[in-house]
Amino acid sequence: MENILVIRLKAIGDVIFTLPAVNALRGNFPDAQIHFLTSSENAGLLRGFEEVNRVLTLDRAALRGGNVFKAGAELLGLFRRLRGGRFSHVVDFQGFGETAWLTRLTGAPHRWGSVHGPGRAWAYTRGIRRDDHLHFIDWNLRLLELCGVKSREINNHFRLPAEALATGEKFFLENGLDRARPALVIQPFTSTPQKNWPLENYLQVAGHWRGKGVQIIFMGGPADALPMESARAQGFCVATGLPLLGSAALVQLSALALGGNTGLMHLGVAQGRRVLMLMMHKQPNACFPFRHPDWAIVPEPVGDIRRITVQAVLDETGKALASQALG
Repeated sequence: MENILVIRLKAIGDVIFTLPAVNALRGNFPDAQIHFLTSSENAGLLRGFEEVNRVLTLDRAALRGGNVFKAGAELLGLFRRLRGGRFSHVVDFQGFGETAWLTRLTGAPHRWGSVHGPGRAWAYTRGIRRDDHLHFIDWNLRLLELCGVKSREINNHFRLPAEALATGEKFFLENGLDRARPALVIQPFTSTPQKNWPLENYLQVAGHWRGKGVQIIFMGGPADALPMESARAQGFCVATGLPLLGSAALVQLSALALGGNTGLMHLGVAQGRRVLMLMMHKQPNACFPFRHPDWAIVPEPVGDIRRITVQAVLDETGKALASQALG
């Protein structure tokens, strides 16, 4: 029986982009044990990967924290798990120096990897140069295809755990939100400042739709609590303390998710939800919503996201909300 290890350490969106490839592995190896190695902060995300049997984690904070004993214990423990796993196949979808080393350390007879630069192909039995003209999901599937794993159909379905959905339902109840009315969830901040559309623009969009009877939820991580005070001051519902899958539940319960190029927006696509993503351009390696480039709004000319007008976003959100109401 095949014992397969998939490696993708970070980040949220990139882990999500491996979902169709994991499902393709299951389709080709129906009886395999599929393990997934990721950074410890992303472990909860793998609960929505139905075909993963076991999650292995790497505590990157321990490795970088300056405590040599803690870092050494983390590395030794990981080494034992990789060597002791007796993996038949390892697929490194990240292809960075550290993941190349981890792949080689497994000693697996079949080691496949996405190669980003020279000097890393040595770690793999099949190391294939990354094609930057493909969306990450398409590339992950292409990597498998070149290694003999065929995809009969692309399955990008993320199963939101029931307890996560219950967290979202509880948030709706505690904040006086009505499940019977349409809700627009807005995630204004990304991890990269130049990818952020101005918050005051999001507030204008939110104010417009609130006036039309749409419920508004501003969403972010704990670090976004202070910047989001201006939204709270205008009377909008703000969620900045929920776990990742709790935030995904808010997307699940809303008619539309609006935001920048973030992992949570890509997770919404995998949940089958309607999203609108504000991006600097629509090149495949910019990772527009998978199979829905029309769900991305880009500036004219491309490059500076601040050139996207409020009216353009109002027009697109109007179309998306109308389509959801018809659906």
